[in-house]
Amino acid sequence: MNRYLAEVFGTFWLVLGGCGSAVLAAAFPDVGIGLLGVSLAFGLTVLTMAFAIGHISGCHLNPAVTVGLWIGGRFEAKEILPYIIAQVIGGILAGGVLYIIASGQNGFDPVSSGFASNGYGEHSPGQYSLTAALVTEVVMTAMFLIVIMGATDDRAPKGFAPIAIGLCLTLIHLISIPVTNTSVNPARSTGVALYVGDWALSQLWLFWLAPIVGAIIGAWVYKTLISSDSE
Repeated sequence: MNRYLAEVFGTFWLVLGGCGSAVLAAAFPDVGIGLLGVSLAFGLTVLTMAFAIGHISGCHLNPAVTVGLWIGGRFEAKEILPYIIAQVIGGILAGGVLYIIASGQNGFDPVSSGFASNGYGEHSPGQYSLTAALVTEVVMTAMFLIVIMGATDDRAPKGFAPIAIGLCLTLIHLISIPVTNTSVNPARSTGVALYVGDWALSQLWLFWLAPIVGAIIGAWVYKTLISSDSE
């Protein structure tokens, strides 16, 4: 049970820290942190939690990562569903806390503001199409899994995996925030979309499908073509 609780708290921190920076601080008058700050915030949530709970649960914080690690032979199938449930719970709890905080500002409207939800078409920050969003999420998640599996490989330098993984997530956000607001994580997407409802829920399917497909591809590529298992 402590592994599942670790995933709840870890995903809570990821959504609160990452989406919280986007909702509360990205465009704050005069001292807004902007795209760079939000990207760094997401990376820092993973970096800090990897050190805090990595030794307990592996610090997945992401249903796509959980599925990808199973495909890569790093995780047991029987643990997939409990992990995903824990991650989604953590994301929803964080979304609720963030909603309460954001609602303290006059005029707050989650539907019109987006509440850091992921989207495509008219709900993409840069008005990118469904196809562009799909390709972005698949490719970014695939690369994320390759970095995760490589950084945690037995041959990799010990103790540096959290840094590599956190910086990878930062880079992913720097690339893809304009396209989809960056998901690569169904729990992160669900955690805020539920409080927006409306368009965010109608587009949520993409941010489950694409990251999981991307994770499967990335894990297969690493295991089959890159890792020592293929030698």
